Amino acid sequence: MKKTKPFQIFLFGALIGLINGFFGGGGGMIVVPMLTKFFNMEQKKAQATALFIILPISLVSTIVYMCYNSINFSSGWPVIAGIVLGGIVGACLLNKLKNNVVRVIFILFMLLGGTIMLFR
Repeated sequence: MKKTKPFQIFLFGALIGLINGFFGGGGGMIVVPMLTKFFNMEQKKAQATALFIILPISLVSTIVYMCYNSINFSSGWPVIAGIVLGGIVGACLLNKLKNNVVRVIFILFMLLGGTIMLFR
């Protein structure tokens, strides 16, 4: 990993926090490319680190959204159950696949998500 100054790391964190708070998640789509490009982190490690980074940001954002009564709990709980199960399966798969395969899958999902948003 590249040697980075603490202020650069702080700015990186502030940018990710802003994106996550504004979009209600999705910061990982920015964190992973930044970790691989600017911090020279391998793909699998960047994706695992992104989850570590996004967890506290998501918790803080959730509390803020709760204060504004912006959460639909009846829809959220079933999704959380699926996310937990999918997260376990995804983490296990991540450890079994090669970095290049993981990168291609990540890129394909980013493209798919962007395409869906364009035509929605």
